[in-house]
Amino acid sequence: MYVYGAVSPLEGELDWRLCREMNTVRMGEFLIQVSQAHPQEFIVMVVDGAISHKAKTLVIPDNIRLLPLPPYAPELNPQEHVWDELREKEFPNRVFNHLDAVIRQLEQGLPRLAADSDRLRSLTAWPWIVSLNLDAH
Repeated sequence: MYVYGAVSPLEGELDWRLCREMNTVRMGEFLIQVSQAHPQEFIVMVVDGAISHKAKTLVIPDNIRLLPLPPYAPELNPQEHVWDELREKEFPNRVFNHLDAVIRQLEQGLPRLAADSDRLRSLTAWPWIVSLNLDAH
């Protein structure tokens, strides 16, 4: 099971999608989902070096640009802090006997986290990110 996620540090908004596979098609579907959820916005999405993030066949909506991270630099991606928070709050000291239980926990925990824009901002609105966005306006 894979979770695609994109966070807006300034707005404290989280878009997410659960998928049973990670590939170029699923990444494209997630990009369309994010694009359609924010049709009036221009989105710069930070991505790691996964093949599905840089495949030549990946269809990228007009209002999205992908910004690849340097290799071995996940700490530069604010989304990584969202995953850390999800693991800490939704899966502490838990053992699951079946993948379906993990999926149910994700289906409950992701909307909880997405509804808490203050927490998402506190996790991801780093001073240098805020200053870049402010300078871009």
